[in-house]
This record gives sequence, structure tokens and C-alpha cells, in this order.
Amino acid sequence: MEITNVMEYEKIAKEKLPKLVYDYYASGAEDQWTLQENRNAFSRILFRPRSLIDVSEIDVSTRVLRFNISMPTMVAPTAMQKMAHPDGELATARATSAAGTIMTLSTCATCSVEEVASTGPGIRFFQLYVYKDRNVVRQLVKRAEEAGFTAIALTVDTPRFGRREADIKNRFTLPRGLTLKNFEGLDLGNIDKTVDSWLASYAASQVDQSLSSKDIKWLQSITSLPILLKGVLTAEDARIAVEYGAAGIIVSNHGARQLDYVPATIMALEEVVYAVEGRVPVFLDGGVRRGTDVFKALALGASGVFVGRPTLFSLAADGEAGVRKMLEMLRDELELTMALSGCRSLREISRNHIKTDSDFPHYLPAKL
Repeated sequence: MEITNVMEYEKIAKEKLPKLVYDYYASGAEDQWTLQENRNAFSRILFRPRSLIDVSEIDVSTRVLRFNISMPTMVAPTAMQKMAHPDGELATARATSAAGTIMTLSTCATCSVEEVASTGPGIRFFQLYVYKDRNVVRQLVKRAEEAGFTAIALTVDTPRFGRREADIKNRFTLPRGLTLKNFEGLDLGNIDKTVDSWLASYAASQVDQSLSSKDIKWLQSITSLPILLKGVLTAEDARIAVEYGAAGIIVSNHGARQLDYVPATIMALEEVVYAVEGRVPVFLDGGVRRGTDVFKALALGASGVFVGRPTLFSLAADGEAGVRKMLEMLRDELELTMALSGCRSLREISRNHIKTDSDFPHYLPAKL
């Protein structure tokens, strides 16, 4: 089958993966309204393309923090990738490096930070949950630093895990033979099966529900790495993030797996962008399946996007080659969208290139 767009990988993954694994990757919280809205909201944003512009050369490269990357599409943290493919996070690391972009490794990965580093050079961030045992956090951060990871993506939207009913029905547990590699030796890597979802039980027992803004400062005291806050959806939290020294913000609703009926991330993005007033970069995570989605996010002020489920599904479908092709397709679609919109570089993408039904016609002259 000739793959022509990213969505087709999910169909293949659904056929190949055990139901328990596919449901874990694909499902959202409760009614899954936000899961659908993460995609649907993009369709309500329309283009205002410009013509009569020389677009014979298009540059989609950009800079994130201090790193030059080939495109504004990066890989989000997704847990337990060996459930999708035997090479798991190692394949994703190789593919992302080959594409010249950034990979974010999940705390709950089935390959360790050291194993991912062993795949060769690449720009890699480490996603972090804060655990009740702060010594565990210190060890994880130190190991990430020593393995060459260059930023911490602190997840802030999981004081408790959302109610993911598919996992409850399936009695989700990590498949036999797999472990959470970053926790080996810390007595946290193997949790027994429960009558509920294994992951919910694990999180309830380990994640620190008292996490607050003051812990950003604590984390800064144990690492010199820049800290991005992942899971921000409001202007209020965005301002707090800046106040407490975050190096960037990732607008995310955790793949719609936490609180249902929160806005799609693309709908929450502009509020956060306005709140930070350019003081830190803002990124989007959630619902991206097309290069047109990337363009829309950039037009609303994002400095880049992270993709999660497309990584998992392309990995399940065709391993490293699948992830490479997925990133390549998103890059090519973005370049085409830019050309057809009259943008030669990411800097030329502006709010004037899109509109929504609720927009005031801000693109009209102030005086007629």
C-alpha cells in the first residue's frame, strides 16, 4: 500500500497491533469529545493565501531554543513505544535524527535515556513527571543530562491520570517482557496488574499530586537544562510559567487523555501566545496530522509543533522507515502549503494568512 498521508498509518497500526495496545495509544478520556475536537478544530481554520509572490525557494528550517532544526515539526513524548515495534524509542530516535529535528523521550519509555543516546547524535529532550520521591527525579534528570539530552519537558497536567475508559475495559497492563527502562534499579519499573488500568494505578502511587509552581524553581536548582512546561492551556498558567522562569511552553491537553471537554490545543494556542508576549517560545502538541495543521499553528503564533500519535502509528506500521516517512510527509506538506500561501520562510507566516468564523476582519485597513 502506497502511503500518501499521515492518517493512513493509523489504519495500518490498528490492523497490526493487539487491541489493548491500539486502544491505549488511540483513546482519550471519558466521552473523548476533546480527542475528536483536537482534529476537528483545525478544519474550522481557513486560509487566506497570497499570490503574485516568488515562491521558487522555500525554507522550512527554524531554531528551537538554541538548536537549528530542519523543520518546525518535532516528536512528542509518547510512552512505551516497544508496544508498537520491537525497536521502540531507538527507531524513533534514529528517524528523528535523520530528519534533522527534535525527539522528546517519555519518562515512561521502554528504552532508557542511555540506550537512546547510544543510537548516535541527535537533539533530544526528556519529558519528566515529578514523583513523590524527589531523589528519583534527581536521578532521572542527572542521567538525562549525562546522556546528552538538552532540555526538560516538565508535564504539569497530570496530578492524577484522566479516566481512560478503554484502558479500564481492557485491564491495560504492560505486555510481558517490557519494562519502563528509565526506572530499572529504582524499584519503580514493574507494577503488578490491577483490577483497574495498570497505568492509572502506577501514576496514583508514584506521581506527586502536590506539584505546584514553586517546584519549577526546585527543578531549576537541580539542573542547568532549559525547562519547558508541557500541559498549559490558559493565559493564567502561561503567565505563571514565564514568571517562574520556564524556557518555553507546550500547549497540550495530553492528547485529550486527561480532562475531557477542554479546548482543542489549536483553540487554546492563541490565548497562550498573547499572554507570554514573546518572552518565551510557545509550541503546540495535539491533533497535528497535516502540514496544513503545522502552518495554522505557526500562523497563530506557535514556534513549532510536536506530534505524538502519528509517531506511534507510523512506528507500528513500518518501524524507523515509517517514522522517517511520516516526518518527511509533514515537512513536504508544510512546504507546499507555504508555497500556495505565498510564504517563502516561516518568518513570513502570519495571522493574516488564516481566519476563523469568529474572527473580526483584522486584516482590513484601519481606515477605509
